[in-house]
Amino acid sequence: MSESGAAVIGAGFIGPVHVEALRRVGVNVVGILGVSNEESRQAATTLGIPRAYASLEEVLADDHVGAVHIAVPNRLHHGMARDALKAGKHVVCEKPLAMNTTESAELVALARETGLAAAVNYNLRYYPLCVEAREMVRSGRLGEPYSICGSYVQDWLFHPTDYNWRVLADEGGELRAIADIGTHWLDLMHAITGLEVEAVCADLSVVHPTRHRPKGEVETFKGKVGQAVETEPVEISTEDYGCVMLRFSNSARGCLWVSQVTAGRKNCLRYEIAGSRQAISWESERPNELWVGHRDEPNELLLRDPALVSDAAGSFINYPGGHNEGFPDTFKQCFKSFYDYIAAGDSSAAPTFPTFADGHREIVLCEAILNSHREQRWIQVGGDAK
Repeated sequence: MSESGAAVIGAGFIGPVHVEALRRVGVNVVGILGVSNEESRQAATTLGIPRAYASLEEVLADDHVGAVHIAVPNRLHHGMARDALKAGKHVVCEKPLAMNTTESAELVALARETGLAAAVNYNLRYYPLCVEAREMVRSGRLGEPYSICGSYVQDWLFHPTDYNWRVLADEGGELRAIADIGTHWLDLMHAITGLEVEAVCADLSVVHPTRHRPKGEVETFKGKVGQAVETEPVEISTEDYGCVMLRFSNSARGCLWVSQVTAGRKNCLRYEIAGSRQAISWESERPNELWVGHRDEPNELLLRDPALVSDAAGSFINYPGGHNEGFPDTFKQCFKSFYDYIAAGDSSAAPTFPTFADGHREIVLCEAILNSHREQRWIQVGGDAK
């Protein structure tokens, strides 16, 4: 494990998740930066962090900081990641990596130029049974994948009174549900199958074209908890819901359904991959079960157990079977891969974590999806998408 300390930028919902995971893997959290001096001090006190930073410049000037974790609104990702790399800091950035492909391509090039470790936090790759699914594809047990379908569905923006900065295009980008949660699904399918999406056909919907913004921002997932507050109407252009048909590089077909307005679904990612030998299915709200489908023998339900999975999946399991691991553990395993890579000291080795190049891929896909929706036709990824 690397001895360099980490600084976390962002004290909202996800920043403290980073802090907890970093501590679990033995990385010293040197300090935290919030949106104001008051928020920085409060977060440092609440989380027991030694230093509350007043600015990004203070973070980057701190010699005790070897890596920076960026967990702030999307529009800030590019500038902060760029400045951190130029200051000689390794970077872990929340997704999406940037607001557009021009910005993300610049960050990919800068990471390559500096030789620093640069990750995008696609933590869902690190559910052990998703790693097992990847090994089933790699070993040939699944056969050739020909159908890759699934969804990522939530309800935290179900009401028109539900509000967060992510609904604003100038804060989060022109895509919201696709960029915020759909990219997690798309990255996970790439990680499991190794296949690239070559073309997309998308249909997106703004269910609530007007939302009611509290006069005073609310934290992610907190808007539906608490007392009534004074609000003002805000016009919304980012999608609440979307469907995307997909064509993959091996001629496989697929589809993705994304929603942040489906009542009762709190945070549910699902996928089903059909191959020429068998099929597999998994969902994030039951993360310790992998369904394996057969044509000529009984189906299976594989439970997460280090004694029952491949060595690759077993390396991301820290508790015996029946002792469930979940969402916080995926952060822990992602960060462990990142800091172990840094500690190994060989920047020429293949990264063991989702890279800025992976983050760029997802933004290329987002731009293709947005173009497809606007033009109501199939769009080639990397062609018409640019």
